[in-house]
Amino acid sequence: MNVPTRLTDCPERQMLAYILDHTRAELIDTVRGLSEAEARQRRVSSLTTPIGLIKHAAFAERKWFQHILGGLPEAACDGAMVGEDSFVAGDGETLADVIAEFERASDRARAIAADIDLDATRDHPSCGTVSLRWIYLLMIQEFARHAGHNDILREQTVDGRDADGRDADGRQPR
Repeated sequence: MNVPTRLTDCPERQMLAYILDHTRAELIDTVRGLSEAEARQRRVSSLTTPIGLIKHAAFAERKWFQHILGGLPEAACDGAMVGEDSFVAGDGETLADVIAEFERASDRARAIAADIDLDATRDHPSCGTVSLRWIYLLMIQEFARHAGHNDILREQTVDGRDADGRDADGRQPR
């Protein structure tokens, strides 16, 4: 992890935006250099894959910034609004496509949030009233968590074995 040291003493709004952007970049860095096959390898029992975590992050950007903060109907958001299925990249999508999708969603999130006060609130159907400050902190937490997941998946991909020593096909070494 690269420690975000460029801005360490600035107004809260600037700090939150900077740390969120840093965390977005760190998440993308976790998949740089992976092949298409490596990005799609499932090393855990869930749908979690390196490409899937980036795909899900794009969904999270749309959900929280476009739909909740911006008030756009889901149909007007610039990508799929599919919840847990957001972890699945389509067969025709490349890692570069999914990174670009996440970057577009991040750009749109920045534009939507730009003129909204940190204390401005919106209603969320299950979370209740949330502020922009809370959304920033949630996204920082979400993307940092997923970067950590991808760090572990990348470690497993580099040596080709899971925690039990099985290879990508589930076989124990001889």
